[in-house]
Amino acid sequence: MRILVVEDNRDILVNVLEYLEGEGYIVDCAEDGLTGLHLAATRSYDLIVLDVMLPAIDGYQVCRRLREDAGCETPVIMLTARDALDDRLSGFSAGADDYLVKPFALSELAARIEAVLRRAQGKMKHLLEVGDLRYDLDTLEVVRAGRALKLNPIGLKLLEALMRESPAVVRRERLEEALWGDDIPDSDSLRSHIHQLRLAIDRPFSEPLLHTVHGVGFRLGGPKP
Repeated sequence: MRILVVEDNRDILVNVLEYLEGEGYIVDCAEDGLTGLHLAATRSYDLIVLDVMLPAIDGYQVCRRLREDAGCETPVIMLTARDALDDRLSGFSAGADDYLVKPFALSELAARIEAVLRRAQGKMKHLLEVGDLRYDLDTLEVVRAGRALKLNPIGLKLLEALMRESPAVVRRERLEEALWGDDIPDSDSLRSHIHQLRLAIDRPFSEPLLHTVHGVGFRLGGPKP
């Protein structure tokens, strides 16, 4: 599980980082809102721990932009020193999934992370559909227009990432990280797998679903209106 922690207090950041890594999580860090927003929008995370009071843009704005502009559904736990009801409501209104008031015990943060992750996994779709393309995550069956398609394991992983974000554009970096984590191979590998996926899901059909957005990434869905 990969977690992004956005916190401008260096002592808190280091303590949370060390504790969560000790619990077995992979943790990335940011110390301001803009850096946190960039990481969250371009990389794949299972959960985001987000402080409210941040330099550049605050946590409310980060969360709102992720939800409304980037279409990001990654669970967010907000951290704040303010415990007024209006502050908590502002966090939930921005799209946060949980709210933890400072100071907090690291064990409580870990427990809340586990609880939010369980809820998020329970909400995950097990049948993805884009147009006439269907992917059953339980059986790993891919069908388009009633025709069964055969994909290799990397193709299935790539298809899932694109279908979950459809019709949004998924950046190359985000796809590479979803496929290989930090151990990304040479730059032609993603291109090769995209080509194979396109042959599998588009070549037998008249209308393509997989589109290249040059210089940015790829999107799955019908042609733009």
